[in-house]
Amino acid sequence: MPHPVMFDDADPVLARVRTIALGLPEATEKIAHGRPTFRCGKMFAVYGGSRRGQTATVLPTALLLIPDPAERAALEQDTRFFVPAYLGAYGWLALELSADCDWAEVAELLDASFRQVAPARAITRLPE
Repeated sequence: MPHPVMFDDADPVLARVRTIALGLPEATEKIAHGRPTFRCGKMFAVYGGSRRGQTATVLPTALLLIPDPAERAALEQDTRFFVPAYLGAYGWLALELSADCDWAEVAELLDASFRQVAPARAITRLPE
């Protein structure tokens, strides 16, 4: 039995995430476990989730991603970031987004996450 859809396709925050994520080389979107996931071979971002230990509290505008290892400690100190349920055990972090968040920062975070999983041929197509 498939998971129920847990997002609104007309969500303007999701639209911004899609624009950024799908602008990365060879990036695709796939619905998995009822949520939009962004991939380049492997998954580099998920839209929507919950905090680890609080799976009943769904955060529909959370962006889950794989942080750059060099940035991880700083992100963990930032109170806007949290460890998500399920994927947190694999090193993922999450940030709850809003329409007025810093979209340049979101783009940098998605770029860093993409670089963690994308094949070399896709990474070489990114700007420096």
